[in-house]
Amino acid sequence: MEIFGFAGYSGSGKTTLIEKIIPIFVSEGFSVSVVKHAHHGFDFDREGKDSWRHRKAGAGEVLLASNERWVLLHESEQETGLAELIARLSPCDIVFVEGYKQDPIPKIEVRRKAHGLIHPEDPNVVAIASDVPIEADLPVFDLDRADRIAHFIKNHLGLKK
Repeated sequence: MEIFGFAGYSGSGKTTLIEKIIPIFVSEGFSVSVVKHAHHGFDFDREGKDSWRHRKAGAGEVLLASNERWVLLHESEQETGLAELIARLSPCDIVFVEGYKQDPIPKIEVRRKAHGLIHPEDPNVVAIASDVPIEADLPVFDLDRADRIAHFIKNHLGLKK
């Protein structure tokens, strides 16, 4: 599995960009998975539901399954590392990673005019996607040109179908 990240400040448009890039890869026959980092605790289980009750009773994992999807809720004492999370994914062609900007994976920095750049501090940033023209020593893409960004990612990773 190839791994490619998207890093940037909160509100910079990382999720929106990934949302636009996924269909481009899928339409070309690539299988895609995503790992997204959440800075704060989260819970998509609802109080009172059976799965919530099982977790509150002390279950370390609860697997919810239907005919459309399944999800594994895993309680942990500390944050799980990116490599361990990726190892839990089913095989695919590419894993897009949102966040985890400290991990040593190739990534595009997603930047808005209102934010500064993070790439000079991160040697793993291989390109920048921005809503304004900027001078940089890396390839810079218009944030609205998901097609060009997807092409760059495929070339950078050497992906071919």
